[in-house]
Amino acid sequence: MKKGIVDRFEGDWVIIEIDGKTYNIEKSKVHPHVKVDDVVILMDEQWRTDEAETRARSKQIKQLMDSVWDD
Repeated sequence: MKKGIVDRFEGDWVIIEIDGKTYNIEKSKVHPHVKVDDVVILMDEQWRTDEAETRARSKQIKQLMDSVWDD
């Protein structure tokens, strides 16, 4: 199963980072509810948000940021 992270949207393209490389994916192949920074998986030829992975990644990033700014 392919998994990636949404980097940004550019016109009719969604830029997804997969294994350290970025790919331009047609917007029509991405579920409309997908947002920047979502962890996405390719299911039935459409990229969809992996809700659990996205929450876990957001939590990890928040913890890292908190530790950087901790006095």
